[in-house]
Amino acid sequence: MKPYFKCKNITLFHDNCLNILNKLPENSVDMIFADPPYFLSNGGISCKAGKMVSVNKADWDKSKGFEEDFKFTQNWINACRRVLKNNGTIWISGTMHNIYQVGFSLQKFNFKILNEISWFKPNAPPNLTCKYFAHAHETIIWARKHIKISHTFNYNKMKEWDDKIASQGKQMRSIWHIPLTPMREKTHGKHPTQKPIELLKRIIISSTNENDLILDPFNGSGTTGVVALELNRQYIGIDKEKDFLDLTLKRINSLEIQRL
Repeated sequence: MKPYFKCKNITLFHDNCLNILNKLPENSVDMIFADPPYFLSNGGISCKAGKMVSVNKADWDKSKGFEEDFKFTQNWINACRRVLKNNGTIWISGTMHNIYQVGFSLQKFNFKILNEISWFKPNAPPNLTCKYFAHAHETIIWARKHIKISHTFNYNKMKEWDDKIASQGKQMRSIWHIPLTPMREKTHGKHPTQKPIELLKRIIISSTNENDLILDPFNGSGTTGVVALELNRQYIGIDKEKDFLDLTLKRINSLEIQRL
């Protein structure tokens, strides 16, 4: 199991996530963030910069039908459970296209669901068909491995966070007001589902401590790794696409240069 890249606290693998997850040590990871395929690439349309564009991203985002999609979801979640420590937690993002499969799978494999976060996007694109409400949020499920074993939650840090919904000094709510990924975070290249740094900062700071090991089975542009490195955590990222791993390395190298 040779890494694509390994240096200091960062390890990247160029492979299918199941191949790597099944080889990693059992009970070794403190926290997992997963941004799996949403199965959105169905030939539909969306709006970007005021223009009509296709929603199609790549073959990895195309649905293979309900049964195959559900099998895929269950397989990678079960593989994640094996590598999580007994007090570990997992965060999984999604939309109506996949999040119900995710929630069912988590319950099937005896995770305890802790929160359902609604990531509200104030600058989300309009719905061009005018047949539905505009899609302005994503759902992120936070769950822990065991029903009875406690988990890390840095309550006071979240209580003092500068949040649009809950003012400082009050409990952070489960609705997070975070704009879409700004262009300044895409200077080294673009990924069709890149998550904003602010989103991952909340997730990582709230549920891990320094030197904890964080894993992302769908590395993408590497936002999880960039934030993990910035916050002095260890990171394992897995992706089938070499170009996305190279983009991750550019972002990590840029961060390292800024820290010199």
